[in-house]
Amino acid sequence: MPTLLEVAYEAVDSKKAEDIVVLNMEGISLIADQFIICHANSERQVQAIAREVADAASKEGYTVKRLEGFDAGRWVLIDLLDVVVHVFHRDERGFYNLEKLWGDAQLLNVEDEV
Repeated sequence: MPTLLEVAYEAVDSKKAEDIVVLNMEGISLIADQFIICHANSERQVQAIAREVADAASKEGYTVKRLEGFDAGRWVLIDLLDVVVHVFHRDERGFYNLEKLWGDAQLLNVEDEV
């Protein structure tokens, strides 16, 4: 069975998310062990990526605790408990700059593992 991180990463990648970054949040945040941050070029694509993550996680038996921001399609947060996926519209990502906010977090190279 693939890990939750692998399932979520493959889901965003399969829907052509751009600039996918995985942050190791262990010891930094109590919210989750990893964050996946990515963006898309339209609200529709943001929604498609978010839907794919939720569907793929559910299909593999993982819990989707919360999905926020879906209707607006500007920043969708998918809370999968140990992994939180942030799908931004391209125009919003730079404004929130989560990579800088969580700058202490180590970048993980998941692409080679999936």
